[in-house]
Amino acid sequence: MNYIGGKFRILPQLLPLFPERMNRFVDLFAGGCNVGINVGGADTVICNDNICYLIDLYNEFRNNRPEQILSYIEQTIRRYELSRSNRDGYLALRETYNTIRQPLDLFILVAYAFNHQIRYNGQHKFTTPFGKDRSSYNTSMQSNLVAFLDKIHSAAIEFSCYDFEAFDFEALDCDDFVYCDPPYLITTGSYNDGKRGFKGWSMREETALLDILERLDRRGIRFALSNVLTHKGKRNTILEQWIDNHGFVIHPIASSYANSSYHTTDRTPHASMEIVVTNYTKDEIHRQ
Repeated sequence: MNYIGGKFRILPQLLPLFPERMNRFVDLFAGGCNVGINVGGADTVICNDNICYLIDLYNEFRNNRPEQILSYIEQTIRRYELSRSNRDGYLALRETYNTIRQPLDLFILVAYAFNHQIRYNGQHKFTTPFGKDRSSYNTSMQSNLVAFLDKIHSAAIEFSCYDFEAFDFEALDCDDFVYCDPPYLITTGSYNDGKRGFKGWSMREETALLDILERLDRRGIRFALSNVLTHKGKRNTILEQWIDNHGFVIHPIASSYANSSYHTTDRTPHASMEIVVTNYTKDEIHRQ
């Protein structure tokens, strides 16, 4: 899945930070499932997200044979004459999806949507505009889908739809692992504002998540948290103080907008710093 904030590009940096063996791996903000679908060493992977339509799509993937899914996609593309230039066909499919809610139509819409984005309004209507001359269902996307389907059907992957505060953390123990990739407090993504039909992300949610991770740490449950400390002149002081107060470990991530360490002297107004925070060191997990 193409997904805003997806971690596919940094998987080579991210996956080595996780333990080599786990009972359950919880991807609490799964989004496009880039992390959960690629993680190794877990007996069970739980991909959770509060956007119910994403989870409906993943369950549709799991409950149908790959050839059925590919056939449905191809037939729908022909029926609506979808292409990089046919805006009317895209809008017709969008209207059908908003009326019937066939989960596989969401995947097709994303293929032809502007920047492959997933956006809903307050009434849960899919609203992403057409990606004219840019977006389409192509051979690369089909190959990725086939690999995605193969993994879903061959691995022990479960999908759940809970707000992060409603997830049953009490069912976890010290053999489990929790990964969090929440909306970033100091960025300006449209999914943060709470005006898209789903819960927004504010200081209250940020603090609530950090409290949950603190409680997991006290119970001996390992976690990893993706976030940014600085972005376009802003600093996430809540996160920074929380890390310092608990002595958690910072792992800098080199990405398109972050290539520095936590203690860097680069404090230019537009410097950004993407990190992963863990309650363990890499040496600790690799010794186990």
